[in-house]
Amino acid sequence: MRLLVRARNRALAVAGGRIVAAEGPFDVVIDAPGSELLPGLINAHDHLHRNHYGRLGRPPYPNAYAWAVDIQRRDAAAIAAGRGRPRREALLDGAWKNLFAGVTSVVHHDRWEADFERSFPLRVVRIAQADSLGMGGLPTGFKPAQRFCLHLAEGMDAAAADEIRTLDDAGQLSSRLIAVHGVGMDRDAIDRFRASGAALVWCPSSNLFLFGRTAPAGLLAEGLDLLLGSDSMLTGDGDLLDELRCARELGMVSDARLAGAVGATAARVLGLPEPTLARGASADLVLMARPLLGARASDVQMVMAGGRLRVLHPELVAAFAPKLPLGAMRAMGGVTRWTSDHTEPDDVHLAPRSECIAPIRQETF
Repeated sequence: MRLLVRARNRALAVAGGRIVAAEGPFDVVIDAPGSELLPGLINAHDHLHRNHYGRLGRPPYPNAYAWAVDIQRRDAAAIAAGRGRPRREALLDGAWKNLFAGVTSVVHHDRWEADFERSFPLRVVRIAQADSLGMGGLPTGFKPAQRFCLHLAEGMDAAAADEIRTLDDAGQLSSRLIAVHGVGMDRDAIDRFRASGAALVWCPSSNLFLFGRTAPAGLLAEGLDLLLGSDSMLTGDGDLLDELRCARELGMVSDARLAGAVGATAARVLGLPEPTLARGASADLVLMARPLLGARASDVQMVMAGGRLRVLHPELVAAFAPKLPLGAMRAMGGVTRWTSDHTEPDDVHLAPRSECIAPIRQETF
């Protein structure tokens, strides 16, 4: 299928899963003069299999460990019910949450799943990781130069700030680290963290729910590689677009850094190709009816991931006939879209293979 999309900011053509010159005959032409084409977004932190539970907990908590203990005790029935969902279906709940928000690459901060290499509808970034210092201790088993993700200082008590010093004293606070959250850092911890060259994944709505506050302004200041994550819907507001709006409303980070946190900065830190709509690039793209930093899932009109059409506004479905791939209508969070996880037999898997296998604690649910 040869597709041409004419949006407010540019005309773009796709053929064979790649962006090509916007010239010649096309099977499908989409005119969207009020919308904008963007590279697919990068979500640097989610737990894909936990998005069907809904928010659990009775905050505020001193730290994430107290939250985990509390929900295991008070929400045992809800957790048991959620665990009854077939694993692939639970993972796909998280995948579609992300795709509905224009995300085409996501970090799953849990054990690697074989499903990610079996016709999964978006790219799952395979990166070394461990859960946290309180759930497994100091990370071990990583290659010397390997970047790794770790929940760090996820709380507002002294123990949260001390995690930075523990990691530093062990020689593991370095530019290899991609830390998630950082809520509880004190001045000393902030200075150590920023001097190390480590990157931070910010999940503000999750932090605000659990603790009533998020990462300190001194930590988020210019000069730090900042990524953005939605976390799962156990604690986060929803999807990555919700997180972008939350982050922007806090007024702690410039619009340019927020765009980079789901785009170029995230790609560089995670070792992904730079997001681009340049000719020859794989078609990872989103068509938005509203500017990125104010958009919601209801503004996402089309998403292509790895050159495959995955999400489409119902009003655009007719334009693709009879070239529309196999698919079905799907509703999430009050938004209904045509969706497809169809993959031809000769497709390359979206999830890149890697030897970045790392130890992770046994998850509780």
